[in-house]
Amino acid sequence: RSVYDGEEHSRFMEKLEARIRNHDREIEKMCNFHYQGFVDSITELLKVRGEAQKLKNQVTDTNRKLQNEGKELIIAMEELKQCRLQQRNISATVDKLTLCLPVLEMYSKLREQMKSKRHYPALKTLEHLEHTYLPQVSHYRFCKIMVDNIPKLREEIKEVSMSDLKDFLESIRKHSDKIGETAMKQAQQQRNLDNIVSQHPRISGGKKSKKEVCASSDLEVKNTSPMSEQDSGILDVEDEDEDEEVPGAQDLVDFSPVYRCLHIYSVLGARETFENYYRKQRRKQARLVLQPPSNMHETLDGYRKYFNQIVGFFVVEDHILHTTQGLVNRAYIDELWEMALSKTIAALRTHSSYCSDPSLVLDLKNLIVLFADTLQGYGFPVNQLFDMLLEIQDQYSETLLKKWSGVFRNILDSDNYSPIPVTNEEVYKKIVGQFPFQDAELEKQPFPKKFPFSEFVPKVYSQIKEFIYACLKFSEDLHLSSTEVDDMIRKSTNLLLTRTLSNCLQNVIKRKNVGLTELVQIIINTTHLEKSCKFLEEFITNITNVLPETVHTTKLYGTTTFKDARHAAEEEIYTNLNQKIDQFLQLADYDWMAMEPGSKASDYLVDLIGFLRSTFAVFTHLPGDVDVHSTMSGKVAQTACMSACKHLSTSLMQLLLEAEVRQLTLGALQQFNLDVEECERKMQS
Repeated sequence: RSVYDGEEHSRFMEKLEARIRNHDREIEKMCNFHYQGFVDSITELLKVRGEAQKLKNQVTDTNRKLQNEGKELIIAMEELKQCRLQQRNISATVDKLTLCLPVLEMYSKLREQMKSKRHYPALKTLEHLEHTYLPQVSHYRFCKIMVDNIPKLREEIKEVSMSDLKDFLESIRKHSDKIGETAMKQAQQQRNLDNIVSQHPRISGGKKSKKEVCASSDLEVKNTSPMSEQDSGILDVEDEDEDEEVPGAQDLVDFSPVYRCLHIYSVLGARETFENYYRKQRRKQARLVLQPPSNMHETLDGYRKYFNQIVGFFVVEDHILHTTQGLVNRAYIDELWEMALSKTIAALRTHSSYCSDPSLVLDLKNLIVLFADTLQGYGFPVNQLFDMLLEIQDQYSETLLKKWSGVFRNILDSDNYSPIPVTNEEVYKKIVGQFPFQDAELEKQPFPKKFPFSEFVPKVYSQIKEFIYACLKFSEDLHLSSTEVDDMIRKSTNLLLTRTLSNCLQNVIKRKNVGLTELVQIIINTTHLEKSCKFLEEFITNITNVLPETVHTTKLYGTTTFKDARHAAEEEIYTNLNQKIDQFLQLADYDWMAMEPGSKASDYLVDLIGFLRSTFAVFTHLPGDVDVHSTMSGKVAQTACMSACKHLSTSLMQLLLEAEVRQLTLGALQQFNLDVEECERKMQS
């Protein structure tokens, strides 16, 4: 910039030219110094170019030969490359198929299980397929189709398992009576076995009880796998003979449909839905089972079928309670049992009230006891059933009283009211065996001889004992104490004596066609029956083992019954005599205006006195022991005579005081006085 700004521009140019010339001279000197070497180098390069051309030609020729020779190798290499590519593809395909084949196999297995109705295994397979296999191959289209079908398959399994459950519920509803019948047979066998063991305790050491055997059978049922392929609800069991072993009640039922459906719904997360459905359906079935048929009271089979169905229902529920976790619980079972107990007791009260046959009532009681024992064996409280049996006992007593009323009527109607004749020792011992009678004087008498009482005495006494036995039969297996049994028998026997037998005796005494001889025999008979009451007391004590001196022991009122009957017979005798006297007095025909009396007593009065003498002769000539003669013929004859005389005197006085008799003559009064004197004379004799 200073050169261009100043005036030294030309001078600078001159210096620059000089410098260039110096450099050129130096370059020329250097070139001159190296020129020969440069020429030699050029010469060498020319030689090298020739050699290079030769080498190029050789290389080109070699390359041509190599290319010609390497074409086959290149083709082989290409083929090898393709083979390696195919091998790699095949290996990848095998790997993918290795992942896909288990999926396809599991899906095929799932379809096969669905087809064979193995729903629980199918659900397990489906879960395994969804969570283990399909995620590994989820990018394939067929897997997406499978994934889309999984909810449908679950729903199908759910519906089919529910259908199986419905079939099972319907099947056990129809076969509840068979299940219950088997359970009650089993309970009966267990009770019989307990009775045998109690009677022969030594033989029970090495034997299993029936309950233990059935318990082991129940364990086998409880261990039934839910994977079982059996879908039938009830297994066919042929009727066994009584001597053959009865299978356990649970052995008749295949519970696998319930287990499978429960597990399926649990896996599907719908266990609560399943539990609610099951309980709802079983409640409906319980109401159907507890509805008794309208004609149940007609036969014992009607009651038996009703009980079998109830037992079958609760046997199934008890088994479900102990073999499933939470499908049913104790509160649910207790609620059902309370409902069943109330409905059953109400039905039994209603239908048993229609029963008038004591044998049927007794059979019903035994059936109820077996029903209660069976359910008690499964842990159900049955105290209310035994309380209800005490109510039925009152009805049983009433039916017995009605039956024995007919028995007593037949005995009294068919009796000849004459002493029992005995022709040999065998007949004598037979009657003494039937009726507790001892008379040393009668035993000493030779055959033939007569008992003082008629046939209805031993027959009535035997029937009273039969009644006591019938009452005792009802008290069996009711878990009552000896005192309670004794009290029940005594109260029923008192009703038999004071109401049934008393009414029958009163009816016989009040009959129009009964004679004085029959009435006297009734008095004798009732006296002997009254004496036999202490033997009835002893009889009841022997069968109940409760002493009469025990506190609150009910006493028999038989003596009162027979005394009342005897008094009624005596009153009937007095009434009949008075009626006969009245009939004779109606024949009296006094001429109150007669001037002279007759020479003898009036004919009607003679006939009346003859009748009374023959009647009193009946009392004095009755056969029997001394006590009977002294009490019956003495007391009754004396009282009858006094009653007859009093009635006759009153009636004769009434004849004089009749309104129709307006006036009397001395002759008429003398005749009347003659009749009265005749009465005094004859009665004194």
